[in-house]
Amino acid sequence: MSNVPFGVARLDSILGGGAPPGSVVLLSGESGAGAREFLYTSAAMNVLARADEDLFDLYYGDLEDSSEVPPEVHYVSFTSGEGAIERELGFTMADEIAAAATDGIHFADLSTPYFQLSPIPRDWYHGDPSTITDLGQRERHGDVLSELGEYLSAHATGNLVVIDSVTDLVSTISEEMGWNDIAMVMKGLKKAAHHWGGLILLLVNEDTLTDTERGILMDAASGTFRFTWETGGSQRARTMVVKEFRGVLSRLEEENIIRFETEIHEGGFDITDVRKIR
Repeated sequence: MSNVPFGVARLDSILGGGAPPGSVVLLSGESGAGAREFLYTSAAMNVLARADEDLFDLYYGDLEDSSEVPPEVHYVSFTSGEGAIERELGFTMADEIAAAATDGIHFADLSTPYFQLSPIPRDWYHGDPSTITDLGQRERHGDVLSELGEYLSAHATGNLVVIDSVTDLVSTISEEMGWNDIAMVMKGLKKAAHHWGGLILLLVNEDTLTDTERGILMDAASGTFRFTWETGGSQRARTMVVKEFRGVLSRLEEENIIRFETEIHEGGFDITDVRKIR
């Protein structure tokens, strides 16, 4: 089966076309180090490959022969709606990319089940209900993990799904939903993804996790990309390291690659240099 492109041209080229189908990849990063921008770029470029070939060719280039773009891209958010995400895409990359990508992305706003048990006023995250039917439907919403599972079961097969973010789930730990519940869902996700094919990206801000929690999430994923800041002299640089990733890490080890230097520009997340063992 063909690999699923991450949407970062140089990375896809080095990895032989992208991620093996059925992968769950954890994007774990320090604040502002590039994990979120990687998520946005992956979603946008996979949409552009089908929706706007000229833009795709301009900002990405040619796909590897071993790559196959997924039919659909799904963006799951627990705290933001489509409009907010479109603005964030515009902050990360060129407006033309953000506009074209937004038209092609399937958005899943899970803010209602996420916030419904919190003290947050309903109109902050859902607006005023327009009909009695709307009210009834909202009262029937299940918990956020169940709704996430149902959405993935319905839409993940063969597609790219980005989940923004595991950090939001961790912040809701309470009597109703504990860390063990989140960890179990992540482990189940890895098993299900093997049958779904496609690619699932999980975003998490590692500043919110303990070492144990981060280790559990990494173990539940097929692979982990870790995004960090490096300081040298008077400058800071964004870097990315590929952690455990069956079928992928071996390619990097063969080429002695230990770290990627990265940047954010109008084309989104990009790799500027590759550090190797000398």
